[in-house]
Amino acid sequence: MSSRLVPLRGLGRATVLSAIAAGAFAATSGVAQGPALAMLDRLEPGLWEVRARDESDTVQLCVDNGRKLIQVRHRGEACRRFVIDDAPNMVTVQYTCPAGGYGHTRVRFENPRLAQLETQGIDNGLPFNFVAEARRLGPCPR
Repeated sequence: MSSRLVPLRGLGRATVLSAIAAGAFAATSGVAQGPALAMLDRLEPGLWEVRARDESDTVQLCVDNGRKLIQVRHRGEACRRFVIDDAPNMVTVQYTCPAGGYGHTRVRFENPRLAQLETQGIDNGLPFNFVAEARRLGPCPR
């Protein structure tokens, strides 16, 4: 069986070259993207207070990076995360924990010391659902 080139009828050389260049750009465009969940890296480390909007629940966390705000109800657990949305000012993450809990959290960036959280899921067999404000209070206590 012989191999031969089939001419691309109706397509000019410039069109074919443009298509090849576009394909090459698409294949390498992932290299130009920033790190996943980069918005969370803009939040300052330190002592943060997460206060539910209805003020029924307040938690203080020592945060070394903003990713800790994803799992407020499952702190310290090694949960598997799936990024649903990763925008410059908002991230949405679904996570599942080995102990059976799970959550869905949206973090919206206000400034390096203030973020808005919406989170829901199951913790210790019970559902949770709250909207909260996360605010940096200062440095973590030693």
